Amino acid sequence: MANRPPVERIDVTPAHLHALLARVRTKLTDDEYRELEALVETLVHLAEILANKRTSIARLRALLFGACTEKTRDVLARVGLTAETPTPGHEADSPHQTAPTGGPPRGHGRNGATAYRGAHRITIPHPHLKPGDPCPRCDQGKVYVQREPKVLIRFVGQAPIGATVYALERLRCHLCGDVFTAPPPKGVGDEKYDATTGAMVGLLKYGSGVPFHRLEQLQANVHIPLPASTQWEIVAAMATRIRPVLSELIRQAAQGDVLYNDDTDMTVLSLLPKEGPGRHDATTPDAAQVDAEISPERTGVFTSGIVATTRDDHRIALYFTGRRHAGENLATVLARRDASLGPPIQMCDALSRNVPKAFEVILANCLSHARRNVVDVTPNFPAECRYVLETLRDVYGYDTQAREQRFSPQARLAFHQTHSRPLMETLYAWFTAQLDEHLVEPNSGLGQALTYFVKHWAKLTRFLEVAGAPLDSNLVERALKKAILHRKNAYFYKTTNGAHVGDLFMSAIHTCQLNAVNAFEYLVELQRHAVAVTNTPAAWMPWTYRDTLQGLDASVDSG
Repeated sequence: MANRPPVERIDVTPAHLHALLARVRTKLTDDEYRELEALVETLVHLAEILANKRTSIARLRALLFGACTEKTRDVLARVGLTAETPTPGHEADSPHQTAPTGGPPRGHGRNGATAYRGAHRITIPHPHLKPGDPCPRCDQGKVYVQREPKVLIRFVGQAPIGATVYALERLRCHLCGDVFTAPPPKGVGDEKYDATTGAMVGLLKYGSGVPFHRLEQLQANVHIPLPASTQWEIVAAMATRIRPVLSELIRQAAQGDVLYNDDTDMTVLSLLPKEGPGRHDATTPDAAQVDAEISPERTGVFTSGIVATTRDDHRIALYFTGRRHAGENLATVLARRDASLGPPIQMCDALSRNVPKAFEVILANCLSHARRNVVDVTPNFPAECRYVLETLRDVYGYDTQAREQRFSPQARLAFHQTHSRPLMETLYAWFTAQLDEHLVEPNSGLGQALTYFVKHWAKLTRFLEVAGAPLDSNLVERALKKAILHRKNAYFYKTTNGAHVGDLFMSAIHTCQLNAVNAFEYLVELQRHAVAVTNTPAAWMPWTYRDTLQGLDASVDSG
């Protein structure tokens, strides 16, 4: 390419551009003028957006091209294809029927009263009537209790962390000088911060991404100050008390049938090399804690997410922050697996660093990752991509049916083999034909997407061979959003100890969410029974702690 002369920069204002438009108005047709006017307005709007220092590339793309969605219907609609639009040259290649969707889409109505399981419930008896009384209207019948009461819901605003000041009256003898202080109410001791304080701070920080300094400002606004340093002291002390739970979660996750894993970048200041002002030296104590097996040349820091599904239908989320990759952290978990169990199914993307090197697994790769490569090139190859996306849509439709009908792993496997295998085999034949017959350029975007499918085909179709193998790694992708939310709001961890505290809280909180357990109540009870948690952590899992509490209450009552 010949060298082009540098382009001269000309500074213009929006007013100057509109004046130019007015001068050329008479020389253009109405359609030409509208197109030029739209172009000028776009340029002015783009300049305003770029002038805003908070504009990110992702936000700029969303403003210019609209919000991104990967649903097949929306991806095809963006390139002008609908379900009625024929795909030239591919009618014979797609003989399959569209899989049933499994009923109408879910609505978005208001929450019913049953959704407020964490709300305080008060039963209000009728002030004048009780069951069995004569009817005050007809004087003949008798009233009885209806199955469902009328429900009113009232929301009350309050500070995230509340406080109560107890003013204990003191009396002093004017003769001997003794002072007599009123006793505090029952249950109020010398401990300043109740168990609910640590649970709420931890839930806000590591479950909802509210940084300590932001909560400090909020508490100051409601005149209940809670400094960021105090918040850290509270959650650090709480982490020490509930750490046995994390160890037990790791042990139980190691026995799981399916383990999903992936990682995302994270920043830990104490692990940063000394490269500029404010950076820490690589010889700091935290940096020295990195495992000897990790290469000293590795500078990246990651948060690995691991989600395990167990035989009793529980899901466990684990987080590990440090220099280890996802596969190395998975190996740490699998080291606690019972030797009598066979290899688990591992679901991840195709990166080699996600695979545990020292342990045998049944490796499956994420079909969504492969599909996303096709979504990205749909504007350039709409007809070809439509065929791939609609075929995969049907496969996912069959998987949805199997899930909604609660098929056992074996029944689900047989269902996919009957309905999805013909689709996938036809799709694979089409992939290979496109590449072998040079119908697509191998180095093009579509060629690379198809090559990815062919290269990893056996692992992408593991759900057709192994009972219980999932189609994708979306479960761990959603789990990693917890770490990404923390990164977006708090930016970094200061030390590895802070990272480990964050990992512990995220593991407990997201495991509760995956099992429909109230994370706040769970964290509170772990603190109130810290000694019992240390002695028998298996009894204090999110799915067992309520039974354990009932057993404690029963023993107290019998005693």
